[in-house]
Amino acid sequence: MSASQEIVWRNSLTRWLAAEFGADRAEIREVAPLSGGAIQENWKLQCVFAGGREVGERRYVLRKDARSTIAASRSRLEEFALVRAAYGAGVTVPRPVAASDDAAILGAAFAIYEQVGGVGLGPKVVKDTSLGGDRAALTERLARELALIHKIALPRADLAFLGAPPADPALAAVAELRAYLDSTPFRRPGLEWGLRWAELHAPTPREILLTHRDFRTGNYMVDERGLTAVLDWEFVTWGDPMADIGWFCARCWRFGRDDLEAGGIGERARFYRAYEAASGRQVENQRVRYWEIVAHLRWAAIAFLQGWRHASGAEPSLALALTGRIADELEYDVLRLTPPSQWKRAS
Repeated sequence: MSASQEIVWRNSLTRWLAAEFGADRAEIREVAPLSGGAIQENWKLQCVFAGGREVGERRYVLRKDARSTIAASRSRLEEFALVRAAYGAGVTVPRPVAASDDAAILGAAFAIYEQVGGVGLGPKVVKDTSLGGDRAALTERLARELALIHKIALPRADLAFLGAPPADPALAAVAELRAYLDSTPFRRPGLEWGLRWAELHAPTPREILLTHRDFRTGNYMVDERGLTAVLDWEFVTWGDPMADIGWFCARCWRFGRDDLEAGGIGERARFYRAYEAASGRQVENQRVRYWEIVAHLRWAAIAFLQGWRHASGAEPSLALALTGRIADELEYDVLRLTPPSQWKRAS
C-alpha cells in the first residue's frame, strides 16, 4: 500500500469508526499489516475514541478480503456472525467489534476484532515449549473449546447463511473437493485416487452440528500461560463433529511432532477424553481416522489452489507459491494412507 493510499484508507476508516461507535472524535494512531492469513489480509489498528461505545484507547485487528481468495471461504460479514455466535457460546475468541460490506470504505468488505496477545504460528507453537503453558492442560483446554463449538446446533436464525445441513457430510466434502480441483486446468491423479477412496468409505451420516473445519495448531493463539484465542472461522459449516477432531489430529498439522498426535502438542487419548467429558459425546476413533485422510485431501486441494492463485497471476506471492508446493507431499500422504489393500469393492 502506497503512502497516499494509506492516508485515504485511514481517513475513510476513521470516519466510519466514529459513526459506527457513536464517538465524538476518532483517531487511528497506527495501521500495520500482520503476518499470517494466507486467504485474508490482517491489519493491526491502534485507535483512540472520545465518547461512544468504544471510548478510550483500543487495539484491534481488521480482516479484509485479499485480492483473490478461495470460493469456499466465508465472507467477512458471515465470518463475523460466526465469531459472534462462538463468543456468545463461551468459546475463547477475539471480541467481535464491527463489520461492513461497504466497499466504498476500504475497497472490500472487512471485520474488526479486539486484538489479543499470543503466538499463532503452528511450527513455533509446536517447537517452543515455553508457549502454551502446561501442554497436557493445553491439550485438554483445546478439546473443551471444540466441545463448546459443537454445542452450537440447529436451528440458528443468525446463521441462516450457512444453508441447510448436508444430508451426508462426507459425500458433500468429496463433491466440494472435486469441484476445487475441477476449477483449474490441471489434474492430480493421486488426489482423485484419494477422493474415490473417501467416496467408497464414507461413514454413515449421524449427528450434524456446527463444525469449525479449520480447528488446528496454527489457528489458535497461545502465550506463556495458555490459550488466548481460537482463530480463522472462514470455513465453518454444518457437519460431522468427528471431522473437526480428524482435522486437528491429522499428521499434516503436527509440524514434525508425529509422536504427539493431538495437534503436535499432546496425546490423542488425552484429547479424546477431555472432549468426551466436555461434550457428553463419545469419540468414534474409526470415524476420526476417516476424516484425517479427508483432512490430507482437503489441505492438499487448498494448498494446490493457493499455488494456483500465484501461478495464474491473480495474486503473485512467494508465500502462495510455497504453499502450493506442499500439495505434493500431502498427495503422497494420501496415497500412503489409502493403499489398495484397504479399499472396499465398489457396489
